[in-house]
Amino acid sequence: MHADLRAWRERGRTLTVGPHRVFVAELGSGTAAPLVVIHGFPGSSHDFADVAVRVAGERPVLLLDLLGFGFSDKPRTARYSLFEQADLVEAVLGSLGITRCALLAHDMGDTVVAELLHRHNNAVLGFTPERVDLTNGSIFIDLAQLTAGQRGLLRLPAAALPFPLPGWVLRRALARSFAKEAPAPPGAIPALVALIQHNGGAHLVPRQNRYLLERRQHQARWTAGLVDFPGPLTLLWGVHDPIATPAMPERLQRLRPETEVVLLDDLGHWPSLEAPERLAALVADFT
Repeated sequence: MHADLRAWRERGRTLTVGPHRVFVAELGSGTAAPLVVIHGFPGSSHDFADVAVRVAGERPVLLLDLLGFGFSDKPRTARYSLFEQADLVEAVLGSLGITRCALLAHDMGDTVVAELLHRHNNAVLGFTPERVDLTNGSIFIDLAQLTAGQRGLLRLPAAALPFPLPGWVLRRALARSFAKEAPAPPGAIPALVALIQHNGGAHLVPRQNRYLLERRQHQARWTAGLVDFPGPLTLLWGVHDPIATPAMPERLQRLRPETEVVLLDDLGHWPSLEAPERLAALVADFT
C-alpha cells in the first residue's frame, strides 16, 4: 500500500458499530458543529483527505468509510443497502456524541444523505443537519448516464464474486468516470483501486453496485428528502461529469428554488480529487 494511504489509515481509528468495525478519521478541533463527510461508490474517506485537511483549520471534520469501503469491514454477506449505510452514519455519530453537524457528500453518499434528510424531515433522525453540501452524484437516477462498467456490473450476480475483479478492470472502469476535460490527477486511480482491493473488497463491487437499483426503487422518497429539507442546501457540481450531468442540479433547483447551485466549469465527477483546494474553499465559505 502506498505511503499516503498508510498515513491516512494511521490518522484515523476504528469504531465498533454493531458487529462491524468502521474506520473514522477526525481532523481539527473547536466548538463549531463538525463537518461530516460521506464518500461515494466505489471510493472511500480518502477521496476527501486533501479537502478535509484544509477545512479542518476552520472547524472539526469527521470522515468515515461506509461498510464495505476503504478501511472499514467488508463482509461478503452484507446487503450494502443505502438504508443500512444511513443507519451506520447515524450510529457512528451517535457513538461520538454528535448531535449537530454539516454534511458533505459525493456520488452514492448523496443518496445516503437524502435518506438521512428524509428521516430528519420526519423527526426521526438522531442528529440535526445544519446544512448540506452535495458534490456530483446521481440524485436523479433517470438522468444518470451510467458507464459501460456500471451497466456491466448490474449484469453480474448480486452475490459476492468467488474471485476479485482484476486490477486492470477496476482501473479501466474508474478511468471512464473521469472526463477528458477533467482527467484523473496523478495517483488518483491507483489509490482508488488499492482501497477497493484492500481486505477483499474487489469481490464485492458488483454487489455494492446494486445500490443503483435501490436508487431507482426509492427515487420519490429521496427526492422528497432533498426537496423538503428546511436548511441550506448547496450543490457543488463539476459540469464535465460523464455520469451525473448538470441536468441533475438544474432539476433540483426547479423543484426547490432556494437550492444554491455552484457549477464548476472545469471539473468533472470527482471535485474532491480534481480540485481539493477549491472545493475546500467553497465548503469553508458555506459552512
